[in-house]
Amino acid sequence: MVEKTIPMLPCQSLQPVLDFYTALGFEVTFQQKSPNPYAVVEYGAIELHFFGMKRYDPTESYSGCCVITDDVDTLHTAFRAGLKATYGRIPSRGLPRIGPVKDMSYGTRQFLMSDPGGNCVRIAQKTSENQHHRPAPKETFARALHFATVFTHSHEDPAGAAKIIDRALALEDERPTPLQEAQLLLLRAEVAYRLDDDTTAQHMLDKATSVRLTEEQGKLVRDDLERLTELLSP
Repeated sequence: MVEKTIPMLPCQSLQPVLDFYTALGFEVTFQQKSPNPYAVVEYGAIELHFFGMKRYDPTESYSGCCVITDDVDTLHTAFRAGLKATYGRIPSRGLPRIGPVKDMSYGTRQFLMSDPGGNCVRIAQKTSENQHHRPAPKETFARALHFATVFTHSHEDPAGAAKIIDRALALEDERPTPLQEAQLLLLRAEVAYRLDDDTTAQHMLDKATSVRLTEEQGKLVRDDLERLTELLSP
């Protein structure tokens, strides 16, 4: 016996969704308008099905799926390039959007993207056979960074991440290491950007840039620093 599971994802209108996946490099392999709107897109072994619902609200969507790959970075690079070529930019907030690649605490390297239908597609590569969440660190700022990262890059809850980071940075009896401070400030800049608060995002980015780091520490935050600088550029 050979089985295959294919997600069927909702959307308000098929065409914006199909345009998005075509930009990523997918091929539309099936489409019908009646008796109900339905379409299929494929990219290599990835196959996604979509159905239209006129009263569906993409901004209230909880639907999604997970795509397992053995080369998450190559897919991320290809998808970003396709979006840049089609839209002239890489959408990072609102719908549609694509997030950065992140190593998560549950043995996965992944990125999230949300299509115009509000469906969240998690593209993931296993980095460990243990897929359970690792225990959260006990140290205050490492713990805050751990949970804020999960809220941002797994739960899609930037507002929750902002509260965690703000509480940690407001502590008066404890202070983070310079590296922790830079990482928290950069993540706070990212969630502010996701929340359409560019003023706070720029302020946090400026503060992160002013933190004095060693050369090795600077390498650890370089990618996030460059990405956020690009996002907030006029």
